Amino acid sequence: MKLAVADGALQWHWPVPLAVHRFAGASEVNPVLARVFGAMRATDAAAPGGNFYASADDLLRRVDLPEFHALLKFIAASLQATAQQANAGVWPAGRHGLQLELMGVWFQIQNGATFHDIHTHGNCSWSGVYYVQIDPVAQRRQHPDFGDLNGATRFYSPMFPLLGGAHIDTGNAWLQQATLDVTPQEGELVLFPAMLAHKAMPYAGERDRIIVSFNAQIRAPDGDQLFHYAGT
Repeated sequence: MKLAVADGALQWHWPVPLAVHRFAGASEVNPVLARVFGAMRATDAAAPGGNFYASADDLLRRVDLPEFHALLKFIAASLQATAQQANAGVWPAGRHGLQLELMGVWFQIQNGATFHDIHTHGNCSWSGVYYVQIDPVAQRRQHPDFGDLNGATRFYSPMFPLLGGAHIDTGNAWLQQATLDVTPQEGELVLFPAMLAHKAMPYAGERDRIIVSFNAQIRAPDGDQLFHYAGT
């Protein structure tokens, strides 16, 4: 791909897309899902003790409720809109028949200062987190140890692993802010590229922090590889 730009014009390449969508049906759907997920955890004979629980990624098969289907419909529509924006100018014009498939859907429950350490997701192009339940922001910020980061989702720059060996001066100040902290709110969906490293920060609250996570692929019937490179 060749770019025609003015002499000396700054070009930005390989930006990282991230989108936040608000679910209009959250007030009706979230309380139901919180009760269902709590019951699933309580009846899981293999559930570990403690304040952190992650279900298997088979909720598409195990949960058949109108509220869950409403959430899935919202997730699919949000993914389609975000992927179209992210791929604007890259997807060939007139390309049809794209198929979106959720490869795995699961829930997590945390409290008592537990956290989910840095990780990425494989076997997919997009991932997301939907916040089902969490204490209000103002209440979370009162925690003496965690403050604004209580229950936050932290994302890491793809260049973060390189910064350890990089020279740091004012000229690359744009690289030095290597993390982005998203403040969770009930009913919000955050979509991000699956390769983006992220972490659930420690959370402590009156109510459990409950999220739904998922991985997604968007496939084309005539093949997914758009760019071919000659090599030796």
